[in-house]
Amino acid sequence: MVNKVYFLLPTFFGYLWFIACTLERILKHKKTLIEWAKAIGISFFCVLIIRTFFFEISPVSSPSMEQGLLTGDFMFINKLSYGPRLPRTLLSIPFVNQKFYSSLFSLPYLRLFGSPSVERNDIVVFNYPQEDEHPVDHRTYFVKRCVAIAGDSLKIVNGEVYVNNQSVDIEETLQYNYHIKSDTVLDSLFMAHYNIHEGGKISDNNDYSFTLTKALADTLKSKTYIVSIEKNTEKKEMWDEFVFPFNNRYKWNVDNYGPLKIPAEGDTIRLDTVNLCFFVRIISVYEGNILELKKDSIYINNKAVSMYVIKQNYYFMIGDNRHNSRDSRHWGFVPEDHIIGKATRIIYSADKLYHTGVRWGRIFKGIQ
Repeated sequence: MVNKVYFLLPTFFGYLWFIACTLERILKHKKTLIEWAKAIGISFFCVLIIRTFFFEISPVSSPSMEQGLLTGDFMFINKLSYGPRLPRTLLSIPFVNQKFYSSLFSLPYLRLFGSPSVERNDIVVFNYPQEDEHPVDHRTYFVKRCVAIAGDSLKIVNGEVYVNNQSVDIEETLQYNYHIKSDTVLDSLFMAHYNIHEGGKISDNNDYSFTLTKALADTLKSKTYIVSIEKNTEKKEMWDEFVFPFNNRYKWNVDNYGPLKIPAEGDTIRLDTVNLCFFVRIISVYEGNILELKKDSIYINNKAVSMYVIKQNYYFMIGDNRHNSRDSRHWGFVPEDHIIGKATRIIYSADKLYHTGVRWGRIFKGIQ
C-alpha cells in the first residue's frame, strides 16, 4: 500500500504543477482574455438582436408545403415583413425554443410597426396554436400558405379553395393524393424518376396512392401502363370528426369545407350554443377569458353574455400538400400574436429521402 502511495505522488505533484502553470498563463494574458470575452459577448448580442427582430433561418421538417417547400430545405424567415414581434417570455435561454424558460415574468403581445399586413397567398411562419403547454413564443414553428385573412369568407368545394367567392388556388404549387391503377409494378425507381416523395402500393392488384401535382397526374395519364388515375376527393356531407370545428352540425371535411368567416379585430359576434364551437379557443385560450356553458347560457368571466367583441385578427392557413397537411382545417384560426414572419427564400437544401445530396438548383430560390 505504501509503495502504491509513493508511486502516485509524482503524478499528483505533476497535476499541481500543470494547474499552477495554467493559472500563471491565464493571469499573464488576462487582458487578452477579457477582450476576447467582450468580442464574443457583443457578437452574441448582435446575433440575438438580428434573430429576434430581423430574420431567422429555419429547417423545413415536413412535406406539408410540397412542392413549394421540400423536406430538407432551410428557409429564410423575414420578420420585418409583418413587423418584429417583441419577446414575451423574458426568463429564457436564447436559441432554445421549448426548453429552459420560465413564465414567471411575461410581457403582453406587442409588435413594432402595428398589426402585421399578412396578404392572401403569403407563405407564413407562425407558432403552432394548439401547443398550450408552452408560451406562445416558445411553440413549434409551422409554415403554411395564408389563404384567407381577417374578415374574409372562405369555403372549399371539391378541394378548391374559394375566398370571398373567388378561387385563390395556384395550381402549380399544389399537390393532392391520387389513386392509380397500373398493369405493372410502380416501384421506388418509378417514384425517384418522377420525383414523387409520398405514397406507395395499397393493394396486391397494382393499386397505388401517390401525392402528385396536377401536371404530373396529367403526364402519367398518357402512359400506356397506367390503367386509371383519379384524385382522392372526400365527398360533400361526409363528416370528418377531426376537422374544425369538430361538430357534426357542420358536416365538413378537408375537401368540402365551410362557408366560414374569418374573425377580425373589432367584430361583434352573436354567441349561441350552436356557433360557440367556432369561438371556444378564441375566447378562452387566445384572448384569455374564462368561458363557461351553464344550462344553455354562455358565461364569460362569470357574466352571462350573448355577444362578444373579437380582440385581435385571425388567419386561415392551409398547406400546399392538400391531403397531407395538418392546418387550419384541423385546428381552426391562427391568431395574429402567433405570426412570426414571412418565408421568402430557400437558403440551403439537401435531399433526405433519396440521399442525392445538396439540391443545388434550390439554393437561393424564391418561395412562391
